[in-house]
Amino acid sequence: MIFLLRRLGFYFAAFMVAITLNFLLPRLMPGDPTTRIFASLRGKLRPEQLDVLREAYGLDGSLLDQYLNYLWALLHLDFGISTVHYPEPTADLLFYAAGWTLFLVGVAIALSFAIGILMGIYSAWHRGGFFDSVFTPINVMMNAFTPAVVALLLWYAFTMQWTIFPLGRAHDINLTPGWNLASAGNIAWHAVLPVLSIVLVNFGSWHLGMRNTMINLLNEDFVVLARAKGLSDRRIRNRYVARNAILPQITSLALSVGYVFGGAFIAEVVFNYPGLGKFTLNAIESRDYTFIQAQLTLLTCSVLVANLISDVCNVVLDPRLRRAGGH
Repeated sequence: MIFLLRRLGFYFAAFMVAITLNFLLPRLMPGDPTTRIFASLRGKLRPEQLDVLREAYGLDGSLLDQYLNYLWALLHLDFGISTVHYPEPTADLLFYAAGWTLFLVGVAIALSFAIGILMGIYSAWHRGGFFDSVFTPINVMMNAFTPAVVALLLWYAFTMQWTIFPLGRAHDINLTPGWNLASAGNIAWHAVLPVLSIVLVNFGSWHLGMRNTMINLLNEDFVVLARAKGLSDRRIRNRYVARNAILPQITSLALSVGYVFGGAFIAEVVFNYPGLGKFTLNAIESRDYTFIQAQLTLLTCSVLVANLISDVCNVVLDPRLRRAGGH
């Protein structure tokens, strides 16, 4: 409990630092959204109306006033109005894009982790065998591929050369998504290539990480003792070796899950997927402060919460942490 309370205090401090930087960074960028709007209207606004526009977007007053207003709005989950999609509330855009990203990247990470961990356990346990000799070098090679190359190759091969999958988007343009089989099938079909492009460049790292950690544990004293006691290979592999080897993988998984809301820029741009990555890229290009801040806040919260869950899992799985927390 003491260990978790310390971690909670650390994460709260990290959150405050992150949201402060989140406030400052967009304002350090050259230009602001009101001048962009003013320029885009090509003389339809008078210069004196620029101050009214700044007030409407909370960009008037001193930096301290803006910061206090920002914290107050954040407490009420009020992210303001998007300057690009005016007058759409930023929160609506954020949660719309977050839903698609959560589905796309969440499925991809879950598949990558499950495939990679199972392959890593099998490779380590049968080190030097056919599976380990063939698939470990292949996964090393796959790790060298960049996401952009894989996504573009998949898009070109399966949408242009062989028109098996749709060109992009999350669903057919005439479909209104709903909770029914037709919608689920259509959405799943559109997600095949984006998910595959993420899985192909990620599952190899889980495979290699799990394999190497397990191999390092195979000669530990507790494994030798378990063999001497006559325990079955299956029990030694799953209860003793894999259980200990998966602890660092869970920490890495927590970071990956936390970064789900960072979006998958490459996959979302290549496949025109309406996720956070694509929205954030547009927001950065158009200086949409409200969306940038909202997205970074969501990303910060998701990373911190994922790390906290990882700490809880480690405490549950590792008795040494429980004993350390008691002192």
